[in-house]
Amino acid sequence: MGGKRGVPGRLEYHCRIGHVAESVEQLAKDRDGWAAMGSVLGANIDGSATAESARGLLMTVFGEFVLPAGGAVWTQSLLAILDQLGVKDKAGRQAIARMRQRGWLERKRVGRRTRWRLTPAAVNLLESGAERIYGFGRDEPEWDGRWIMVLASVPERDRHLRYRMGVGLNWAGFGTLGNGVWISPWAGCEADAHTLLDELGVVDPVIFRAELGSLGSGPELVATAWDLPELRDQYQEFLSDFELLNGTEVRGKLAAAQLTALVHRWRRFPFLDPDLPVDLLPDDWPGADAAERFHTLRDRLRPEAVAWWETSESDIGRV
Repeated sequence: MGGKRGVPGRLEYHCRIGHVAESVEQLAKDRDGWAAMGSVLGANIDGSATAESARGLLMTVFGEFVLPAGGAVWTQSLLAILDQLGVKDKAGRQAIARMRQRGWLERKRVGRRTRWRLTPAAVNLLESGAERIYGFGRDEPEWDGRWIMVLASVPERDRHLRYRMGVGLNWAGFGTLGNGVWISPWAGCEADAHTLLDELGVVDPVIFRAELGSLGSGPELVATAWDLPELRDQYQEFLSDFELLNGTEVRGKLAAAQLTALVHRWRRFPFLDPDLPVDLLPDDWPGADAAERFHTLRDRLRPEAVAWWETSESDIGRV
């Protein structure tokens, strides 16, 4: 969030901008699975947030307000919350039009007003993403001490395939030890890796389960396979940026804007953090604190935010 700047009561963003897929149908059919899902929900593999623009914020609003309310929304409600987030009317309308062009929205004229509805493909993507985003960080599953190891190499000349495999395995929760060796501590990742490698046509991959022997340690493997310092920095930045909201009571449109800001910033972590067992992480790892703050603040902001949203939609519908 980065604090309030510009017009009092509005929230503005200063983050890196990434790729937004050309169409939601393209994303829904993307064979790289969670890599596509991460792109649309706001996460780049290098840790930067994607589409920190009106369109990116709209995606968050769709998932947080429009989808739970049945998938339909008035233009004025979208513009009102975008305005509270520092997006001007013209830019907001352009973003809505582009989301329609890319298959996210269907338009229905009601007199002089416009009612938008999420397309089936958009609903499927948002529902899949919501489960991962809102469930992330709530539980700490038990680890049995075993690893899933993938041996898969692609010739240097086929750089596109190498890239797709690397991105896909990363999004599936694997880290790399180099030279075509990928690891994950979670057995559930095996099926995702198997599907990805089959669909990409990787030649002669091997997947097996392993336990660490008498040499080396789990934390050492983790430090090699994942960039934990970068992820730590992002968690600490999130905690710092949203510290000011602790104990603050807000109402109405401002609550809706702050909830959107919170979810918008949080939504990339479930796609960047492999959710490693606590036994493999440093004692002062900030991930649990960040998750607790997200869920606490969302629970606090959501009733007021939803009440404003429902009132806005109802009032506009009666005009």
